[in-house]
Amino acid sequence: MTKAAPMSPRPSFDRCLVVDDDEDILLAARLLLASLFLEVITTTSPDEAVAAMKREHFDAVLLDANFARGATDGSEGFRWLGLMQAADPTAAIVMITAHGSVAVAVAAMKQGATDFVSKPWKNDRLLGTVRNAASLGRMRRSDTGSTNAKTAGSPLLGTSPAMARVQSLIEKAAPTDANVLILGENGTGKELVARELHRLSRRAAGDLVTVDLGAISETLFDSELFGHAKGAFTDARTDRVGRLQSADGGTLFLDEIGNLPLHLQPKLLTALEQRRVTPVGMNKPVAIDIRVVSATNMAVTSLGDERLFRQDLLFRLNTVEIELPPLRERREDIALLLNTFLDEFRMRYDKPDRKLPADVLAGLVAYDWPGNVRALRHAAERAVILAEGGTYALTDFPFGRSAPVAEATPVDDLNLDRVERQAIEQALKKHAFNISTAATELGLSRGTLYRRMEKHGL
Repeated sequence: MTKAAPMSPRPSFDRCLVVDDDEDILLAARLLLASLFLEVITTTSPDEAVAAMKREHFDAVLLDANFARGATDGSEGFRWLGLMQAADPTAAIVMITAHGSVAVAVAAMKQGATDFVSKPWKNDRLLGTVRNAASLGRMRRSDTGSTNAKTAGSPLLGTSPAMARVQSLIEKAAPTDANVLILGENGTGKELVARELHRLSRRAAGDLVTVDLGAISETLFDSELFGHAKGAFTDARTDRVGRLQSADGGTLFLDEIGNLPLHLQPKLLTALEQRRVTPVGMNKPVAIDIRVVSATNMAVTSLGDERLFRQDLLFRLNTVEIELPPLRERREDIALLLNTFLDEFRMRYDKPDRKLPADVLAGLVAYDWPGNVRALRHAAERAVILAEGGTYALTDFPFGRSAPVAEATPVDDLNLDRVERQAIEQALKKHAFNISTAATELGLSRGTLYRRMEKHGL
């Protein structure tokens, strides 16, 4: 292994590990990353890298996707990625892929890689990616000094207390066969939670079969869920295996469970209780071994209404209940999510790396995001496509007209500090955190407004 001496000023992170079979790549990475890390350790041997990761923590790891001469499918890199994750589940691993290997990069991130860079890389792209990865790696260990292996590589981004609770519930529920009910508004990531529960379960080798109950017509309900025999009805030209039987040995994800009509709920309940299904047109039931994960955006009060949802079915589904917080209740995660999405779409569309000014980020954090993480992701994609110049502007993000406006100051509150703070908040939110416009309305210069914002912690 080779180590690089740090450059001044003192780097932000301790150690980085770079694994590649090209000595020139290692030299370039070592020189470039010395500004970020006290130690940049490089090696051409993945075996040596895994052994090092078992001995000590690295804030970030860069791993080549291909080692064999002429290889392009990333299979060898994926194998080493798995071994590295086993050696240090908290590691933030960035895959180094060949230029244009989008499929390899996507597959790597699905397997748990934090991010990827293509070679030949752009220096600013590599520095930004590794800096974000190192920050994530440090956060994974910050609470207890070590993060459980089960949460490593999770696609559920966020370090807020609300997301920590969600991750904790997933970690506890996943290894069991307990049925899980996921609650949350549209766009909060319910399907991601279902996938995590399956990925971390003992059934991970089996299939995760998704059924969108809001998209299945009542007339096809029996056939879709339970299957049918050839000739059971018109157009039944072959035998068909239903979704429940397809999930045998794996996990059945019932999305939008709240949309299931009341009169069809007993059929599902019977199948889940008996662990058997009888395909349409057959008399002999088929045994199934499934774990059920359900999700709904229906309010808890509505689920408790017998006129809308059978309580015996609800009891069967929610052995463990996981409620996902809306994005407005975990604003501290918005910066991480936004930067992740901007990087993803910038690479996808081959767009330049633009800066995200502090006032623009503040405006995005202040917004309530009624569409939650899904809406933020779409907004980031739009911004990457439409932005011009070297920085993002609020107008690049599609939320302007519905941006929140602070409530007016109560007339009976005459405390000058509170009045000033609320006036500044109201002006900033009214003008989507455009500092110049807000300052004009407040009768202040930009510099004065910045000083007042700092004074009030805004």
